[in-house]
Formats: sequence, C-alpha cells, structure tokens
Amino acid sequence: MAQFDLPLEELEHYAPAVPAPADFDAFWQETLGEARAAPPVRAARPVPTGLRLVDTWDVTFAGFGGDPVRAWFSRPAGVTGALPAVVEYAGYGRGRGLPHERLTWVCAGYAHLLMDNRGQGDLYGNGGDTPDPHAGAPGGHRPVTQGILSPHDYYYRRLITDAVRAVDAVRALPGVDPARVAVAGNSQGGGLALAVAGLVPDLAAMLATAPFLCHIGRAVMLTDASPYGEIAQYLAVHRDAEAPARHTLSYVDGVSFARRARAPGHFGVGLRDTVCPPSTAFAAYHAYGTADRTMHTYPFNGHEGGDAVHVRRQLDWLGARLPAAETFDVDSR
Repeated sequence: MAQFDLPLEELEHYAPAVPAPADFDAFWQETLGEARAAPPVRAARPVPTGLRLVDTWDVTFAGFGGDPVRAWFSRPAGVTGALPAVVEYAGYGRGRGLPHERLTWVCAGYAHLLMDNRGQGDLYGNGGDTPDPHAGAPGGHRPVTQGILSPHDYYYRRLITDAVRAVDAVRALPGVDPARVAVAGNSQGGGLALAVAGLVPDLAAMLATAPFLCHIGRAVMLTDASPYGEIAQYLAVHRDAEAPARHTLSYVDGVSFARRARAPGHFGVGLRDTVCPPSTAFAAYHAYGTADRTMHTYPFNGHEGGDAVHVRRQLDWLGARLPAAETFDVDSR
C-alpha cells in the first residue's frame, strides 16, 4: 500500500478539534469508582515456563464490574527489591497467549504485567482466558461494535476499565515499586495505553505504537481495514445507528484521553498504515498533555511500523526515564 494519508509535513502540524462529551470526566470517574470498590488482586499463582531467567505468575485481578481478568506477571529471576513495572496491553483479537511469548520488558529488567483482553483471543496469537459476561447489549458481534449504541454498554468501556485496573493490580503485587509504573501497547494496546495515561495521573511513562481508537470519526471514513472497517460494516446495515454510535465512540477516543495525560509519552507510526491511519495517531500526539513526548515515523512501513527497530528505541527512551534492574543472579534461585 502506498502512502494514503496526509504527507509528513502536514502530519507534523495536524491537531484537529476532537471534542469530548461534556460529561466525559464524570462518566469515567463514575465507571472507575464502581470498579475500584473491589480489591484489585484476586489471585497470583506461580507457573512453570521452562525459562531459568524469568519467574512468572498467573494473576487474576478485578476488572470492570469486579469481573475476573487474567494476566501474566513476570519478573527477572534472582533480582530482589522493588522493580519498576511495565503494564502491556495486547492488540485487537489477541489474548494474553502463553507466558513465554512477551519477554522484552522483563528481559530488560522490568517487572511485567501482560493483561488479557476480555472476550478476545480467537483472531490470532495463542488464545485468551478471560470471558466477557456483558457482551449481550445491542450492537454488532465483534468487540468494536458490541454495545455501540450506548456508552454504558460499550465494550471499550469495559476493556479500558480493565486496563486501568491492571495498573492498580501491578501496584499491589509484591516486588513492584508502585511509583514507577509505565504502560505500553501496539494498535489496540496503544489505544489502551493512551486511555490509561489519561485516566491515571501518576504514571511514570506511556508508550503507544500505531494506536487504535484515536480520532475515530476520521478513521472510520478513511479506511475499510479492520477494526475500523467493522464499524462501517455495522453502520452499512444499521443505517439509523450512526448518531448513537458516534456519541458512544466519543467517550473512548484516544485524543480526549491524550489531552488529560501527564506522563512522558513515546509514539510510533508507519506512514503507510491503513489499519490505524497515521493522521489519527498524530491527532493524539499533538493533543498529548505534556511537552515531554516524542514521535518516531516510518515512511515505508504500514501497521508494523518500526518493528524491532522501534522496540530498541522504546527501550532506550524508557531506560533513560525509568531505569530497570541491572543485575541478574540466576545462581541465587
């Protein structure tokens, strides 16, 4: 796919007005207040992985509505003391998979929590373990359209709440410094990281690559690729649903969350990305609520962005702001 969105010289100044509903903050305060009525961590069970350098626990924490949400929690083996932590969110259609799949952050010396996506896990990867008991509201059958006719019923109200509660959970786990927690993700995971940065004021850092759920109104009109294309497909059948759908989506737009973020932010985008168009990521970047932010662009890449090159840039950037463990003592096990 050739570059299809705005040229870079325009993206560097692209800061559209993306209004939030008047009750945006009250909506999320109420939602999170209800979820936080329950203690965050329900269970943490060590699991064998065959990895001598990593210790892993199967964690269950209380998400939206107190629902049990699964996660993998990992720490470098043989490292004592409280570590900074990275909470990672997975992409659309993916679950938490297997505990040995995502090792970058723990191998860099961080405690690492990988949150499962409720009701997802069947599109690619190695599955998920968290059902969504609230999936019956009117709307489409895919996550991005489930409950889309009402902000209170919408799937992403639940998933964003889970993402915030994942931060609450990692802060309650032993061996984590609760004052040094970062959030990270690609695509849907990047959208969740942005949302959490806007809802949790004391994060240490936020890293979002090719973020989904940003400047949603433009994205739906610009690309037919999934997941945005699933919204268009739903509205092509339910022709009278556009107004309530747009109203619902305004409560989960990453641009509104970005305005409220205070943690240092790291962004990346491929300029040929037809899944999460680059202009939508730049809309969130320019709205981001602190001057301590950086954007990396990859002119000849699509949704994969900078891939491993970008990961190295993330490691360098986060390491300068949130130094991790430096020594690993396997013999102490």
